[in-house]
Amino acid sequence: MGKFSEFKVQLKTLSEGTHEYEYHLDKQFFVNMESADIHDADVDVKLTVLAKNGVYEMTFNVNGTITLLCDRCLDDLITPVETSYHVTVKYGDSYRDEADDLLIIPESDSGLNVSYIIYDTVALTIPMKHVHPLGKCNRAMSAMLRKHRAHAPGDEDAELEDQLIDEMETGMGDDSASDSDPRWDALRNLGSGDSNA
Repeated sequence: MGKFSEFKVQLKTLSEGTHEYEYHLDKQFFVNMESADIHDADVDVKLTVLAKNGVYEMTFNVNGTITLLCDRCLDDLITPVETSYHVTVKYGDSYRDEADDLLIIPESDSGLNVSYIIYDTVALTIPMKHVHPLGKCNRAMSAMLRKHRAHAPGDEDAELEDQLIDEMETGMGDDSASDSDPRWDALRNLGSGDSNA
């Protein structure tokens, strides 16, 4: 029995009408998919297939959580997943998936293994940056990051990064009662000039 055999939907033997399938994705599913980003999961997938005249309307509803690594501190970051995907599947001469919502599979296939469609649907929910909210990162890791950063005096980019690391440790971002930045103060004063000039 293959790793993803439970995800094979036997389309050719489906009677006309609506059919429902349920799957649970855990860490092993993503290990089998050789996912570099998703380290654990607790995801439920409900697949609804409407079979009519040799056309199969598939709707995937995905809900749960996945565990990623925080880009800042490398600790686990649990991320919610709630998405759906709809695709129409038809039989044809050869496999074609040029459109996002239409999949043609060869007549020789008795069914369709939906594991890769499910994986792609979940993977597309991963944000570009995955980081803890300010103040929730591992403090020891952020302190070590600052200790090992070397930068030249006057390097504004490096100083900004150090400020972000400080915020990461303290949880104080824009809402903190820190001294105002004179550059922003100058910009704010531009709008308060005499409008009768």
